[in-house]
Amino acid sequence: MSDYGIVTAADTVRFERLLPGPIERVWAFLTESDKRARWLASGPMELRVGGGVELVFRNSELSSSPEVIPDKYRKYQDGAGFTAIVTRCEPPCLLSHTWGGNKGEESEVTYELTPQGDRVRLVLTHRRLGGRAAMLSVSGGWHTHLDILVAQLEDRTPGPFWTTFGRLETEYETRLQAG
Repeated sequence: MSDYGIVTAADTVRFERLLPGPIERVWAFLTESDKRARWLASGPMELRVGGGVELVFRNSELSSSPEVIPDKYRKYQDGAGFTAIVTRCEPPCLLSHTWGGNKGEESEVTYELTPQGDRVRLVLTHRRLGGRAAMLSVSGGWHTHLDILVAQLEDRTPGPFWTTFGRLETEYETRLQAG
């Protein structure tokens, strides 16, 4: 299994990771604000179809390594966020919600969890991406955030967010051209 996202359709990228379990612990890192804030974004989440989701990103706080925010992301230095809606919820195995965008133009993220012994397979699929720029940003972003999730679940210190994200965004630019 590769850590790199796979483009499965013109507007869809899928990632897979094998994570330390149990499944309930991984589910908590997806759904509980304090745990989700350690790898992705904080904010309340109503675990029911139609429930509200608030995601507040503070990417500079995801690592203890101080680093300079790249110019093109400097506007997010104090954080960024959006609200979303839960579209599927089957604890502790499946969660989908909308992602950013204008009303009616949102993309959608699905997290699928499957126990595998003492590990948990996470399949994350991001659908309805609006073009190449969105695909590049989302691919580099998810890859970076998932690396941080793995580190958190393994009780390791995550690497620097912005440096890793910049490197991966460049790699995805090359990978997506080749694909």
